[in-house]
Order: sequence, then structure tokens, then C-alpha cells
Amino acid sequence: MKEIFFKEVNAFLSSLIAYIVLSVFLIGVGLLVWVFPETSVLNYGYADLETLFSFGPYVLLFLIPAITMRLFAEERKAGTMELLFTRPLTDWQIILGKYFSSLFLLLLALLPTLLYYYSVYELGNPVGNIDTAGFAGSYLGLFLLGAVFAAIGVFASSLTENQIVAFLVALFLCFLLYTGFASLAAIDVWGTGAYIIQQLGIVYHYDALSRGLIDSRNLVYFLSVILLMLSFTKLVLSSRKW
Repeated sequence: MKEIFFKEVNAFLSSLIAYIVLSVFLIGVGLLVWVFPETSVLNYGYADLETLFSFGPYVLLFLIPAITMRLFAEERKAGTMELLFTRPLTDWQIILGKYFSSLFLLLLALLPTLLYYYSVYELGNPVGNIDTAGFAGSYLGLFLLGAVFAAIGVFASSLTENQIVAFLVALFLCFLLYTGFASLAAIDVWGTGAYIIQQLGIVYHYDALSRGLIDSRNLVYFLSVILLMLSFTKLVLSSRKW
């Protein structure tokens, strides 16, 4: 699994698209947090990073599929899938090696944004006037959200040899799972069932973590979705029809 992990990380960081994707993410989030008047934290009058955690998921919707689209699709297109599975590794070791490489790249994208916390911490009046617990919960939620998107992206990449198709499938599934259930629950036909439908979507649990409420039920939800998507990937790869 370690070999797969380092192989994927090195392959991504050796490509131009890696730096384009990471730059677009950091520039896009930076503009939203600091520059655009409608969303700039400097215009809020409050020491918080609500902009980062409100708009960050939508940026990750595009970033994560761009990272994961090549993981299995490239192997299929290059005809190296059979070679990959002749290695003394189980299916799960291969899947997890690729999945953890995408998580590492997610962390690589998120780490520079910790500077935003430090900046807002220093800009507070008095200095340090920021809800650190809420920030920690929001950051955990953003990482778990990215982890779910990565699992979806790995699954989408296992379905096709075309990276663009893998990107679009992952983008659609991520968007559907993030906002689809909340939008469905908003339709005034479900009665008391609307709350249950809302709980099936990511945004409900993400919002809970963003309030600093680190509840085990929210953590279990994220981990369950990740496991489900990786299990779907295992089923696809187990067919060995490439």
C-alpha cells in the first residue's frame, strides 16, 4: 500500500495539473476570504472565517474530482490495470493506497489556509478574539467533507478510462450528496420525514461540525459514506472487466 501511495503522490506532483489545481484552489479561496467585498472577512467586522467554511465546500467540489480523476482511469487507459493487480497486494491495499494519496493532496491544499486563522487571530480586537473551538470543528468538517469527496472520486475513477468522464461523474455525485438531500427535504411534501431526508445529506452534518459541535453521530456519518464509496470501488475492481 505504501508503494501505491508514494507512486500516486509523486505522479501527481510531477504533473503540471497538480500545481494548476492547487493554485486555483488557494487563489480562489483567498479571493473569497480577503478580496471580494461581498465575502471579505475584512468587511465583516467580526473575527471569524465563515467565508472559508461556507464557500470552501464548493471549491472542493471541483478540486477533489480533479485530483482523483486519474487514479484508476489512467491505469485503465494505459492498459496497466492487470499489471497493477499482479502485484503482491490485495484490492483493498491498492484502493487505500490511492485513496490515502488523495487525502494527502487534500491536506496539502488545506494546510496553507491555516494562515487565515493566524491572520484573523491577530486582527481580532482584542488579539485572539476568535472562536477557536468553532474554527477547529469547521476545519475538521471541511477535511471530512473533502475525504468523502475523495472516496466518491476514487469510485468514479474506477468506472471509466476517460479522466474527463471520471471528473464529471465525481462532480455530479459530490454535488448530489452535498446539497441534493437538503434540496429534496426542502420540498413541502414530506412532513416529518423531511428531517430524516435532510440527515442523509452531507450539508446537515457539515453544518453541525461547523458550529463546533463534534458529535460522534456526525463522525460516524462521514466515515460510513467513505467506507460505502470505497466498497463500491472494490466491487467494480473485483469484476476485473477491463
